[in-house]
Amino acid sequence: MAATVHRLGDDAGTGSAMKAINPLLAGVHIAAMGEALAFAATQRLDLRRVVDVISGSAGTSWMFENRAPHVVDGDYTPRSAVNIWPKDLGIVSEIAARADLPVPVTQAALGQFRAAADVGDGGADAAALTRVSARAAGLTLPGDV
Repeated sequence: MAATVHRLGDDAGTGSAMKAINPLLAGVHIAAMGEALAFAATQRLDLRRVVDVISGSAGTSWMFENRAPHVVDGDYTPRSAVNIWPKDLGIVSEIAARADLPVPVTQAALGQFRAAADVGDGGADAAALTRVSARAAGLTLPGDV
């Protein structure tokens, strides 16, 4: 089961709703990480130093600290594949639509994951999302040819 169980009330669906919040945040954080690293590359910053500095700064997240080193190492061995995220962020989008809640940041992240899958990175680690922004700027990331 789980190490911690959270009681969310007696209404049906609260667990599913709570479960949808995590991929919303995780997917958006991965998309932001990819964009940030591509931005850093356009500024000719050493990506390893960027990871070191941001990991101790207010802009960090668990996803940044976990996924950014994969980009720096050019290691896209899937730990959480790109293809998982269109499904998960699609579910979030559907739930939000039923609640009449616009989720433009989620939609932007979803678009990035779909773009990565469309160019053949669907089976790669979610860190490969960085390649979408990098390719758009004509950049080559570590491990890419």
